[in-house]
Amino acid sequence: MSPSKVTFLGTGTSQGIPMIACNCSVCQSTDERDKRLRVSIHVEIGGKSFIIDTGPDFRQQVLRAGIKRLDAVLYTHEHKDHTAGMDDVRGFNFHQQSAIPLYARAQVIAQLKQEFAYAFGDNKYPGVPEIDVYEIDGQPFTLQGIDIQPVFVKHYYLDVLGFRFGKFAYVTDANSIAPEEQDKLRDLDVLVINALRKTSHISHYTLAEALDLIADLKPKKAYITHISHQMGLHAEVNKELPPNVSLAHDGLVLDF
Repeated sequence: MSPSKVTFLGTGTSQGIPMIACNCSVCQSTDERDKRLRVSIHVEIGGKSFIIDTGPDFRQQVLRAGIKRLDAVLYTHEHKDHTAGMDDVRGFNFHQQSAIPLYARAQVIAQLKQEFAYAFGDNKYPGVPEIDVYEIDGQPFTLQGIDIQPVFVKHYYLDVLGFRFGKFAYVTDANSIAPEEQDKLRDLDVLVINALRKTSHISHYTLAEALDLIADLKPKKAYITHISHQMGLHAEVNKELPPNVSLAHDGLVLDF
C-alpha cells in the first residue's frame, strides 16, 4: 500500500535555513521555499498517521501542518536533528489518551533512553512522554496493518534506515547505498533522497551524486531533501534539475 498523502515537515540540514548568524543570499532569501526546518515527513497511509523523525522543530512542524493524530513515529537514526523533539509527543498523549509507539533500531533506542531518561524510568514524573518502544532492523515489518520495507543506507560509517511504503520511499542522511539495498528502491512512483549541496561532503550525497542515483533507480518522480544553504536558492537550483526531479520544500504536500 502506498501513502495517500505525504507532507514535508522539514527539508533542511542539521542547522536549518536560515542558519544562525549567516548573511548569505539563501539565508537572507524572502522565498518561503528557502526557509527549511530540520528534516522530517508526515505519511498518511491506510487511515494511519506516521511521522518519520522528531527533530528539534517537531512541535513547530506539527502545529504548522495541523496534524491532529499520531499513530507512530519511525526513526531513521540517532542524530540530534532527527530525535531532539521526541518530548513533544506529549501533546498527542494528552489528546489521544494513549502512549505513542516509537519504532527504531537498537542503537537509536539506546540513544533515546540516554537523552530522555526521564521518559523511561520506573517512577515517572507526571506529564512526561508516554511511549511504547519497538525495535526494528532491516527486515520488513507490519505497523498497524501497513507493510513497511526498511532500507539500509550509509551516512559515512553510520547505518541509517530509509523506509519504503508501497511505491513511495524516503531516504535521508546517506552518502552510499549497497547494491542489494538499492534494489529495494526500484519500481517506485516517488523517491525522496537527500542531497546536501553541490560540493563533496563526507556523509551526504551531493546533488550530482543524488541525480546519478535517481537516474539509475528510475523512479517516476524524485524529490531532494536535507538541503543546506550551500545548495543555492531554491528557484535557481530547481531550474537546473531533470524534468522528473524537484527540490522539496517545507510544507510541500504530495497527494497520491
